[in-house]
Amino acid sequence: MSILQYFEEQKSGTLPDKYRDLSQEEMEARITKIKEQLGEKLFIPGHHYQRDDVIQFADSAGDSLQLAQICADNEAAEHIVFCGVHFMAETADILTTDKQKVYLPDMRAGCSMADMADIFQTDRAWEALENLFGETIVPLTYVNSTAAIKAFVGKNGGATVTSSNAHAMVKWAFTQKERILFLPDQHLGRNTAFDVGVPLNEMAVWDPINDKLVYEGSIKDIKVILWKGHCSVHEKFTIQNTIDVRNEYPEMRIIVHPECSREVVALADDSGSTKNIIDKINDAKPGSQWAVGTEMNLVNRLIKTHPDKHIISLNPSMCPCLTMNRIDLPHLLWSLESIINGETINQIIVDEETTKGAIMALNRMLERA
Repeated sequence: MSILQYFEEQKSGTLPDKYRDLSQEEMEARITKIKEQLGEKLFIPGHHYQRDDVIQFADSAGDSLQLAQICADNEAAEHIVFCGVHFMAETADILTTDKQKVYLPDMRAGCSMADMADIFQTDRAWEALENLFGETIVPLTYVNSTAAIKAFVGKNGGATVTSSNAHAMVKWAFTQKERILFLPDQHLGRNTAFDVGVPLNEMAVWDPINDKLVYEGSIKDIKVILWKGHCSVHEKFTIQNTIDVRNEYPEMRIIVHPECSREVVALADDSGSTKNIIDKINDAKPGSQWAVGTEMNLVNRLIKTHPDKHIISLNPSMCPCLTMNRIDLPHLLWSLESIINGETINQIIVDEETTKGAIMALNRMLERA
């Protein structure tokens, strides 16, 4: 490779060829050495859904917002290499200081759910909905959304939510306005609203592709407007999956993430955030049986760390989240060696105006849940 080609690859964010042929042992040794060299100047947060070969190098493992908050509390870290997806690194950049740099090892590591609500669609939807309902709506967005959507919500009096605190935040939202617009995951919104007492027949769906409100009945009865978005992983858990588990393992408990459809959540024994799922299985008795409806990297890790329990995926054909799997050892090593070499590769920077609005949305949540 010529020097010109090398610098073109650095500029474009494409992994240089030299990292593709390294053995796992060599990459692990070089990553370990860099971590020792940088010490507290480096912090590597890793989401629960990351691959095992990557998560082994995480200084903290957790959910997206939890990791961003840990980043914000870690003022000693000059370089934060976020092993997750794009919106998570954005949130970390929003919550950290200007002196800290946040990197995403592979810029292709996005989130299909977050991408289902862009700011242009949201602005159009908000105008149409206000024409229909006036100023009776407060927006809420799942933290699995872009910084621009968080900023939109913040500027319009709303807040972010996580799968752990969604119930508390939906209850809060109803103290603010008569109706809620819930972005971008319709399933988490529907499951949460149902749990806090909103009937399904008082929920509508906003279709952003066709700029259309989908609802049968009088619109004055609508309390929750669900954005037509979903998690491409959790939507693959089906009613048939639950039937198959009940038939084959009558004693097995089914626990699923609330990003699954309403029908699947209703048939499960329990539902909850990633942390809730991990805690439930950690606290379960030896010999207990679990079918888990969430991302496959995490399910496999639970199987490995709990040999005293019978754990399976609710969907036996499930594969890991493709975008989470973008972060691999070659990209992690490239990111770390770029820091050592004084290069800035794949840095995530959220502009000041967007940061201001997003912090408003995040703070409203953090003050209440």
